[in-house]
Amino acid sequence: MSSVLGAPPRATRLSALAIEGAFAVAAAARALEQQGREVIHLELGQPDFPSPPHAIAAGIGALEADDAKYTAPAGIPELREALVAYARGRGIPATLGNVVVTSAAKPMLQYALLLTVNPGDEVLIPSPGFPIYPSAVRLAGGTERYYGIRLTDGRWTVSWDEIESLITPRTRAIMLNSPHNPTGWTATADDMVRIGLLAEQHNLWVISDEIYSGLAYDYADGIAPSAAAVPGLLDRTIIIDGFSKRWSMTGWRLGFGIVPESLWEDLVALVINNTSCAPPFIQRGGVAAVAGSQDVVHALRRSLHERRDRFVAGLNSVPGVHCALPSGAFYAFADIRELLARTGLDTQTFQSKLLQEFGVAGCPGTDFGTIGDGFIRFSFATAAPKLDRGVELLNAAAKAFGA
Repeated sequence: MSSVLGAPPRATRLSALAIEGAFAVAAAARALEQQGREVIHLELGQPDFPSPPHAIAAGIGALEADDAKYTAPAGIPELREALVAYARGRGIPATLGNVVVTSAAKPMLQYALLLTVNPGDEVLIPSPGFPIYPSAVRLAGGTERYYGIRLTDGRWTVSWDEIESLITPRTRAIMLNSPHNPTGWTATADDMVRIGLLAEQHNLWVISDEIYSGLAYDYADGIAPSAAAVPGLLDRTIIIDGFSKRWSMTGWRLGFGIVPESLWEDLVALVINNTSCAPPFIQRGGVAAVAGSQDVVHALRRSLHERRDRFVAGLNSVPGVHCALPSGAFYAFADIRELLARTGLDTQTFQSKLLQEFGVAGCPGTDFGTIGDGFIRFSFATAAPKLDRGVELLNAAAKAFGA
């Protein structure tokens, strides 16, 4: 039976959603590969290292033991205890009452905003920045306001004076991402103290996405400073973290939050309303990853450090391309504005032609906000020969497009 009225209208909140452009680029790249084309994948934020073997063994062992039933919504005790130890190793005075396990880090991002933002509240978010941030703010009923991460004298910087100037009576939270996607900017301990002062002076929440912690190249252990390690700031800080990046466990979809004790029960209620719990066999793998040998993490960071230096040097050898050295994460946010001026192309057209005609998959900087216009994000979390090939093809593209 059909109706002349058609289908009912969809929910208007869906207009708030953005997607990660990297997935669209990856789909286009795979389509080219299916045609037999060579593609250098530099679009997705996914390390090419395997998951830790002891994590794989623990997950398989749990499945073989039929550890696949419902479990505590906040996470199995062993994983929460291991995450408390991990947090304390970073100087965060966490207890079990601060830690909740989630099915990936992205839900924790949405939970953080649902916990702190009411309709009409404003949230300060970085630009360029992860494209899901504004989506998550809008779905919570809030309004995003952008502060800039800008290229100054060859390095990425943040102006705390600018951030303070953006605070209004409606501002409810400041969102941080350090190490930062897409620029690699990494906050210092002094930066965290400054953000703590702003949060206390203006009674704000700090929502800190620390998924790339462990991949900071200016620190001997790779661990970037955390906002929650600033004395007294844990009570107003929500940390979003997970296993995808430094443990190279992207497909496991295992995350966690470190939150003030005052929000713990509400966060658990959100988990119950959404997923009930993270799969216990996945959590067993997480226990092994965080509490076991960290050799895989250290090896990954050393390899990424070498790849960063090699790839950024290669990018800077391409006529019209300039790239600041990222201090964390595994992205090179290449400045192609000079190249675009020479070729007469815009950012998205250049990225599309680079993929379709030369087989190099990168993300246009416009996916990360208007400040990203004139940039392309390349992931260097792939093998060095592929990075070298990517630079070779980028050089060829620059010449073919008229640079």
